[in-house]
Amino acid sequence: MAETRTPHPSSAAAGGLALPRSSRARGMLTDWKLRLGLIIVGLFALIGLVGPLLIADVGAISDEALHPPSSNHLLGTTQTGQDVFGQLVYATRGSLIVGLVVGVLATVLSVLVGVVGGYLGGRIDEALSLISNVVLVIPSLPLVILITNYLDGASILTIALIISITSWAASARVLRAQTMSVRSRDYVDAARAMGERTWRVILVEILPNLLPVIASQFVFAIIFAILTEAGLSFLGLGGIDYLTWGTMLYFAQNAQALALGAWWWFIPPGLAIALVGAGLSLINFSFDELINPRLRVPKSIRSARSASRKRRRS
Repeated sequence: MAETRTPHPSSAAAGGLALPRSSRARGMLTDWKLRLGLIIVGLFALIGLVGPLLIADVGAISDEALHPPSSNHLLGTTQTGQDVFGQLVYATRGSLIVGLVVGVLATVLSVLVGVVGGYLGGRIDEALSLISNVVLVIPSLPLVILITNYLDGASILTIALIISITSWAASARVLRAQTMSVRSRDYVDAARAMGERTWRVILVEILPNLLPVIASQFVFAIIFAILTEAGLSFLGLGGIDYLTWGTMLYFAQNAQALALGAWWWFIPPGLAIALVGAGLSLINFSFDELINPRLRVPKSIRSARSASRKRRRS
């Protein structure tokens, strides 16, 4: 009698993640949104990483105040003669540091609370859910403004920590729901029946199937952090001892750059925020399509649309 072989159940996934991981990976690599988003974000990451090493003194003051872009100053100068391009390079590193720190901390908190609570259930889940609900019902932006106003002159890492503490709860709710779905799968029951420890079941059987969801939440946390920090700094609630895109906008606004027609001072940081936000959103859209296959446009429909556009042009 022939032996029937079945695929290992750990290749299954929660919700819409039932495709084999190799197929999901190939689908993502061919997604134009993911590739374009990675190019945009990667370019800014390269600027933030390498750029400051090539700028001698970002605070150097010259007698060329409010000069428009030229060969000497690619993005012009401020009212004190400081090079806007040099400031933008350093600000890129500062904003990306805030985004990365918040992304890591908020994702770790959401995984700990959501996955652990969703898997263990009982009183532990009730306690962690209560904490999540309390954080959710408190308006995050006013709370961040209140804390940063109290901590006058907070460092960049302090700002990142404050944003992290107020931005993890929604992701924890999503991960809790996904974990409760995965924990009822047969392979998880089999692992528990074999006597596997709780932490190993979570790490080996639960988390791998939640990676697309976790990645999506991580990207969203970075977007939220960059926009929140920019808003706080623009309002004058961030620190002034470091450069971010938000502090550049704050100094430009204080110097009335718009009224003076110094567009080269406030457009570059604003455009940088928009581009990085767009790049991260494209990456997040790709993860959303991976999590929810119903968002994908079938290849046949894409081909039909392409043929229709060609017929209109002809």
